[in-house]
Amino acid sequence: MTSITRNLPWFIKDLGVSIVGQKCYVSIVENLDLGDVECLKYSLSKGVGIAIVVGGSIMKVPQLLLILGARSARGLSLTAYILETLSYAITLAYSSRNGFPFSTYGENLFLTIQNVFITLLIILYSPPRSARQLTTAPNPTGKLLTTVALMAAAGFALFTAPASALAAAQLGTLPLSLFSKLPQIAQNHRARSTGQLSAFAVISQIGGCAARLFTTAQEVNDPLVAAGFALALALNLVVGLQLYVYWGKGVAQETDTRAREGVPATEKEVYGQDEKVDIVVPPQSPAPYQATHSQQGSQSTPYGRKWARKVD
Repeated sequence: MTSITRNLPWFIKDLGVSIVGQKCYVSIVENLDLGDVECLKYSLSKGVGIAIVVGGSIMKVPQLLLILGARSARGLSLTAYILETLSYAITLAYSSRNGFPFSTYGENLFLTIQNVFITLLIILYSPPRSARQLTTAPNPTGKLLTTVALMAAAGFALFTAPASALAAAQLGTLPLSLFSKLPQIAQNHRARSTGQLSAFAVISQIGGCAARLFTTAQEVNDPLVAAGFALALALNLVVGLQLYVYWGKGVAQETDTRAREGVPATEKEVYGQDEKVDIVVPPQSPAPYQATHSQQGSQSTPYGRKWARKVD
């Protein structure tokens, strides 16, 4: 068997060496030494890390498709996504500038990009808060432009900040992770529903955080990064539990809430349906009967009133 593994095509060997290094490639692949525990753990960590990066590149795509398909961001917390996006961006900048292997943090690049689009869609499809707002077509362009400008400024600051400030920011991802999930957890609890929250995204985040704890311990051994993934795993487990408990619920509650707010159920999405607004024109009072039949004299009729002028 080793005669085959030692004579693999050059491009396979180069790929293997680039992933696990020359030493572990020779030990695990060429010599098939399954007793080399250190290289086995390192190779497993690399494989899991690459899988997480690939999975992270599509993790939030189902969530994007749910929002676009429903033309609604019901059940998604804008605050939660803003804080989560900031946390991803800080981890991306911290890991990149510290020279960590891309396989240990690469998914943060793709998750940051996807979260930016989800945040903008939440702003675009934010529902009206009262019946009065239904009569005016929402114009989120200003909010969208402001959000894009703030995100660009934050990205520039992260990649130009001093190393000490960036380390402090990475430490700040711990409360950021906490506060990014608490609004979503609270909103799910209030609504007794997870709305348009994607089950695929939640399950992927749970699995990804658990796997990242392993890869961080094997390749980076940075307590700040490991603590962030541990906290994110715990919070994602809470969201996953809510997803299970509230699965399929929420439509009836939304209708009842709209009714209590005085918003007719048939008009709840009028702002998102090609900007159409019903205009009700009150009927005019009927013209007095005698105005159209003035030639019939001053005799009183059921439709008019007889008027008389007193002459002194």
